[in-house]
Amino acid sequence: MDRLNFIHYFRILLGLLFVILLIALFYLQVMQGSYYKQIAESNFVRLRRIIATRGEIYDHKYRSIVENVPSQNLYLITGRIRNFKALSDFLTAEFNVGGEELHQIIEKTRFRSYEDVIIAENVPYETVLTLSEKLNYYPELFFRSETTRNYIFPNHFTGYVGRINEDEYQKYKDEDYTINSQIGKTGLEKFYEVLVKGRDGREIVQVDSRGRNLNLFRNDSTIEPENGLSLVLTLDNDIQTYAESIFPTGMRGAIVVMDIKSGGVLAYVSKPSFDPNVFMSKISAEDWQTMNDDVSKPMLDRVIHAAYPPGSVFKPVTAGLGLEKSVINQYTLLANCVGGLQIGNRFFKCWSSAGHGRSNVIDAIKVSCDVFFYDLSMKLKLEEYKQFVNQCMLGQRTGLDLPNERMGFFPDTEWYHKTFGKRISILGHKVNLAIGQGEVLCTPVQICAFYSAIANNGVWIQPHFLDKTVGKNSFSGQFINPVKHIKLPINSQNLQIIQQGLFSVCNVPGGTANSVRVKGATTFGKTGSAENVRGRTTHAWFSGYIVSDTPEITVTVFLENAGHGGGVAAPLATKIMNYYMGNYQSIKAPVQVPLQFLEQDMSTLEQMPNQNANILPTADIPAEAESHD
Repeated sequence: MDRLNFIHYFRILLGLLFVILLIALFYLQVMQGSYYKQIAESNFVRLRRIIATRGEIYDHKYRSIVENVPSQNLYLITGRIRNFKALSDFLTAEFNVGGEELHQIIEKTRFRSYEDVIIAENVPYETVLTLSEKLNYYPELFFRSETTRNYIFPNHFTGYVGRINEDEYQKYKDEDYTINSQIGKTGLEKFYEVLVKGRDGREIVQVDSRGRNLNLFRNDSTIEPENGLSLVLTLDNDIQTYAESIFPTGMRGAIVVMDIKSGGVLAYVSKPSFDPNVFMSKISAEDWQTMNDDVSKPMLDRVIHAAYPPGSVFKPVTAGLGLEKSVINQYTLLANCVGGLQIGNRFFKCWSSAGHGRSNVIDAIKVSCDVFFYDLSMKLKLEEYKQFVNQCMLGQRTGLDLPNERMGFFPDTEWYHKTFGKRISILGHKVNLAIGQGEVLCTPVQICAFYSAIANNGVWIQPHFLDKTVGKNSFSGQFINPVKHIKLPINSQNLQIIQQGLFSVCNVPGGTANSVRVKGATTFGKTGSAENVRGRTTHAWFSGYIVSDTPEITVTVFLENAGHGGGVAAPLATKIMNYYMGNYQSIKAPVQVPLQFLEQDMSTLEQMPNQNANILPTADIPAEAESHD
């Protein structure tokens, strides 16, 4: 090829390249211009979040249970990191954030390197002042004033909030959550997350190549946040504090106090408790493991997450079924109690070795005669028994507005056959079920709701915490979470017989809770002592209610491995009932809504998908044994 031909072909090649370049420019600037314009603008326009204030939680007199308090939090912008080692050394020394954790943060935010990432929460103000000058050497770090939660009571029912984890973020990132968001982890904080969270605002910020605010937008550059709704509970802080104060030191158990007519929870105690405030700062893996390894299980909510053999507080259920099936009436005398009853080749003991003789149902409830209920159980069909228990709202969730409530348990024939084989004799098991032993399990809140229904002339009302919300658009608790009303499967005449038995327990000589007396009110109740598979001291129960002009409150006390219900549980219930009556006017007086609640600018949110969590550990499976009251 001569020189002229080479120049000729070279010019043709240059021409083709020029044409291709023109076509590419036309495609990029004209056909794809708007797309790349959007990308370019996104490089200098940032949307900065304005965090919404989370709704607070109050008792029915608008006294704080959970409040917001100021907090100083440390943030990192990974895109500004210039010296990783220096930053890592600083964070390790001052905030115990090591190099490996810092690497993980950078990796997780690699596609949003100019987004703020929280590093440390609730930094003491003294620390902020001390480190402020040092942050001049670390432009990627800055403090921001925000709010955090302060929980007034060590408790389980409020739950607590925490920084959203990766799984939660992937699940709820389309629900206005970021990698820095707080989210309800347990309790009311989780159950009513959609109400208390609020909706974050936005601020449009124009930045330079280093991410610094150019302050170019002056007007219409902010979308104001919508703060969360505050919750007003049925809880009474005075009763809650008193119930906490009288709980025996070092014991495990629960106390539930309910308003009979509304189903509202007035006090909710699970012991041992824990302080939710420990989760408002970073908790180490070692501290978390220590809490979970604690043999007393302080994280276990014994009111709804643990189920126990109910012992003799279950006997009114057995009595109710016998009355409804016309197997007995109030005058029927069953087997003679001589300290026990021979059934087949086994002698089932009564708690009283001296025996009670022949009893009718009222006297059997009064003295808690096991033999009466042994004999009655043999006349009842197990499948009908299970159905009746479920209709009494035992062995199933009450629907209390807390997450992961446990169901409890009552067996049927199929369960026994699957568990023990087809040849199993169910009679002995059924005898134990009749006195609240064997395989039956109930939670303290189930027992409390059942006794409230007895007091309420057979109308079972779903236990609940929420009374109303306050904010710009307020709702009643009934609108948000409608409360169920269910009629017990016991007619009014039979219900009166059971009520007479419960009256005798507290008011007639020989009753197992004859010391439960309350000035200005009539007491009704039942003691129970349930043995457990671990063979230690019995669990102690008492559940009862008081009536003045009308039924007032139901109190259920449960103590693990504490002894006899009449000796340890009933006295606590008596104190709470007397406290209530002594403060009757202050507790029942109508409450005016404080002005600041009427003026809050809050709004409701659309419903968020249900957040499920692992169910907490279960409690004892009972052994076969007689009750002791």
